[in-house]
Amino acid sequence: MKKLITNIFVTLSVSSLMAFTIKKAIAPTATVLEIKAKPVVPFDSIPIEAAVVKISKSQYNFLDAMGQRESSNRYDIVNQYGYMGKYQFGSKTLKWLGFDISKEEFLSSPSIQEKAMIALMIKNRKSLKRQIKKYDGKIIHGIFITESGLIAAAHLVGAGGVRKFLRNGKVSKDGFGTTVVDYIETFNGYQLDY
Repeated sequence: MKKLITNIFVTLSVSSLMAFTIKKAIAPTATVLEIKAKPVVPFDSIPIEAAVVKISKSQYNFLDAMGQRESSNRYDIVNQYGYMGKYQFGSKTLKWLGFDISKEEFLSSPSIQEKAMIALMIKNRKSLKRQIKKYDGKIIHGIFITESGLIAAAHLVGAGGVRKFLRNGKVSKDGFGTTVVDYIETFNGYQLDY
């Protein structure tokens, strides 16, 4: 009976903590807050894990952080695999998004690069709609999931790679060894406006 009461108390405490959300708009220069959230665990046999969630931030911060991670925010860069610009797009992805332009035109136009990134985010959000609805705010395979983390991970390994991770824990990675988990964790907690 004591164990049951303890489980109920922990469940209610954790549920109250996880129900707390921040809806106030935060300026792009806002500081990152960290909240340690514990998932609701129905049985004592499963350990309670702590997840650090970065709350804030606007889409501006998300795009700046993505650009920094991909290219040090350089619009004119091409990596050894041929990926181009601030967000390191491949030519096939650009054509898929409807940007049928030359490499030179793409590299010389920050506005086209920003439009391409927003277009990709929108397509990935649509492709991952069910997974976002199902997993946002939950811990899956030991990783706290948010929409922005999934969108960033889809930029790295595609929506299919994200679905594989959520479904069975398969960790896809890019040519540099960066994993889907790296991006899900690094880009958690951003407010995306699309």
